[in-house]
Amino acid sequence: MSGVLSSSIGRKVAMAASAFFLMFFLLQHFAINLTSIFSADVFNELSHFMGTNPAVQFALQPILIFGVVFHFVMGFVLEARNKAARSVKYVKNNGAANSTWVSRNMIYSGLAILAFIVLHFIDFWFPEINHKYIAMLPEDPNRYYGELVHKFHSPIRTGAYVAAFAFLALHLLHGFKSAFQSSGMSAKRAAKLETISKIYAIGIPVGFIIIALFHHFNQ
Repeated sequence: MSGVLSSSIGRKVAMAASAFFLMFFLLQHFAINLTSIFSADVFNELSHFMGTNPAVQFALQPILIFGVVFHFVMGFVLEARNKAARSVKYVKNNGAANSTWVSRNMIYSGLAILAFIVLHFIDFWFPEINHKYIAMLPEDPNRYYGELVHKFHSPIRTGAYVAAFAFLALHLLHGFKSAFQSSGMSAKRAAKLETISKIYAIGIPVGFIIIALFHHFNQ
């Protein structure tokens, strides 16, 4: 692994691989959360399965956490190296002419998403760990929907979620396309997938925003 990550191409490929993994998880997470709009029972059933299945809890969840940490650490490493490369004074680089605003500010949208993940962990993951492994409370398969709705009672917290998903859309608009390019896909083929990437990058965050606002205004 260290040999792969020692090269610029290797780091970009690893970054793309972690991005694909996280985008797949995001789609799955959205699909489950979307059911909360239509059926509390279905959402409770799916959430209970995800929260009690040993394969999910002790295999997939650690992989997911590693993927999140790896993606952000690798993003910071790539950003630092890019800044070092741009700092060479005899090379004049007009960033605004050669790239989009989104691509030049991926680090800032990434930091906003990282802050959101911390908030999300505080809201859902930490209480879940406390419920099951610290307080050792009896399992209630019908508690998940109520816990979700409760988190969106506050307009401040709901606004924070909406803002975070807006930053996520910006991040995905460049990240989805960049991941395909870094994985070695030809520019021609990547261009064909641009429409799909835009639908995903905008549709998934907007979907999450709709879920948050739905539960906030239907308290």
